[in-house]
Order: sequence, then structure tokens, then C-alpha cells
Amino acid sequence: MKTQAFLASVTLALASSALAAGAKDGKAHDHAHEHKPLHGGVVVEVKDVDYELVAKPTVIQLHLRDHGKATDVSKATAKVTLLTGTEKQEIELKPAGDKLEAIGAFKVEPGTKAVAVVEVAGKQGTARFTLK
Repeated sequence: MKTQAFLASVTLALASSALAAGAKDGKAHDHAHEHKPLHGGVVVEVKDVDYELVAKPTVIQLHLRDHGKATDVSKATAKVTLLTGTEKQEIELKPAGDKLEAIGAFKVEPGTKAVAVVEVAGKQGTARFTLK
């Protein structure tokens, strides 16, 4: 009985400390920016860079933020692979102002998986998304 009470106390203490440290999805975030979509897309973080994918039937956009600040994508390259059911579509994105973008006809729906491979200033990053 004492062992169960002890284990419950330890579990509660660990859970409380994780919450106090700002843990999210099992990963502690000790930086000051949030990971909210600013353009109506889906956001994932990879190596302190937020990738926001905006996927619509006529446009695919990718916004990058490093520690909350927009990343210069003027010389960046990106390829997005969309997986909708059994269909696969590969799209090259080009710099368009402060984002990477492709215009065309895209099959996107809730549950569509997307993988973005981006190269900025010689560094490559890969981000995985599931559209809502």
C-alpha cells in the first residue's frame, strides 16, 4: 500500500514539474515564442524553426519563422510532397515575398499528409504535416 502511494506521489510530482517547465507533447520548450499559425495553416517546429504550411486547392504556401521572426527565403528552395489517400503530388515552391509558394491545382483535404524539404542558406530541414 505504501509503495503504491509513493509511486503515485512520484508520478504526480514528475507530471507537475513537466507542466511547470512548459512541456508540450513531451518536449520541454524553454523559448519565448509560440507555435501558433499566423497565416491560417498548420505549424510544426523543427530545430527551433517554425514551418507553417498553408495548403489550399489553388495555392501551397510555406512560411518560416526562426525564434518567432520571419526567415529570409529569397534564395531558399523547397519541395512539398502531398499524400492524399493513395494519391501523391510533388510540388516545387519558389520564393514569393516573405514565403515560399506554388500556384496550381492541388488535392488537399483534412487528413492529407505533407512533407516539406526546405533548403535555406545551405541548411536543409524537413517538416511533416497533417492537414486539418
